[in-house]
Amino acid sequence: MSPLSERLPNMEFFIDSADIEAIRELCSFLPIDGVTTNPTIITKSGKGPQQVFDELCEVLTEDQKIIAQVVSLDYEGILEEAEKIASIRGGKNIVVKIPVTREGLRTIPAVKAKGISVLATGIYSPDQAFWAAKAGADYLAPYVNRMCNYGDGIGQVIELIETLAIYGFEAKVCAASFKNVDQVHQLLAAGVPAITVNPGTIRDMIDHPGTGIAMKEFTANWKKAYGRTSLQ
Repeated sequence: MSPLSERLPNMEFFIDSADIEAIRELCSFLPIDGVTTNPTIITKSGKGPQQVFDELCEVLTEDQKIIAQVVSLDYEGILEEAEKIASIRGGKNIVVKIPVTREGLRTIPAVKAKGISVLATGIYSPDQAFWAAKAGADYLAPYVNRMCNYGDGIGQVIELIETLAIYGFEAKVCAASFKNVDQVHQLLAAGVPAITVNPGTIRDMIDHPGTGIAMKEFTANWKKAYGRTSLQ
């Protein structure tokens, strides 16, 4: 049995967005574990970062994680911003995203020492993820579709999950940056421990046209037989 198949079933599924209405919609009928953002996602929302964070706190329960990224690229700036992000919602289920640059890797242990959870982001290779895990990151976010542009991104992420299990690292892979449902499906089938997906792709996972057709057929047949569209 491979290390990947031995993983415990504690999978987390996040929405990768700052679109509050989309988040509200999906959380209304799906067991979502939280939301991930980044500087680009927040700027595209057309809102200031504080407004986005306030709205996320309003929409999400304290059991759902908020994962937000630092903007600074130097050690002192990353450390300061990590503390500021960690203060959101009193620090309850807040995770700080830190890039796997040299300064980011240097900062991860210092941020962890302050009791702050860390997601290492901007990962394009299993080697970068390995060092982030060894530095103490709680989550590792490989950019799956972008990695596919350089080679077998899906295969590398699966290999990464297995490597972490071999060495006993506690860091969880949180696969990110997807182009389509098939990429998500492949990693879910492989047992990825965490994943973050944009709202459009999540909807594509759910809203299969065949299901709608089948339901309309059932309703039409029921109405034809009993003259109503309800059980009684």
